[in-house]
Amino acid sequence: MSNPGNHGFLRVQPDGVLLSVKVQPRASANEICEPMGNELRVKVTAPPVDSAANDALIRLIAEHFDCPRNRVELLRGQTSRHKVLKLHGMTLETVLARLPLLCSLCLLLLDL
Repeated sequence: MSNPGNHGFLRVQPDGVLLSVKVQPRASANEICEPMGNELRVKVTAPPVDSAANDALIRLIAEHFDCPRNRVELLRGQTSRHKVLKLHGMTLETVLARLPLLCSLCLLLLDL
């Protein structure tokens, strides 16, 4: 059984949840995809220029998890496709409930 505070791309902290993502800029649509290893794949239409992809990522995550943008912080990976975001004030249960169905199924299988 896995650690309840660690689901590969999710890590629980006392004041929120860390989310490891791999961003694909210049995609045809903004979307949250299935996990790939220890990262959640996220596609954004913005190019990786002048923080446009980072801004698009934060906007997409905030909209998807129904939280203000100032509660989503980019901790690592400002110039990389591999990023770590912090979702301030969110619980693991809230994050899991809002993940795409495929992600939720993968996480359930990890707990078996």
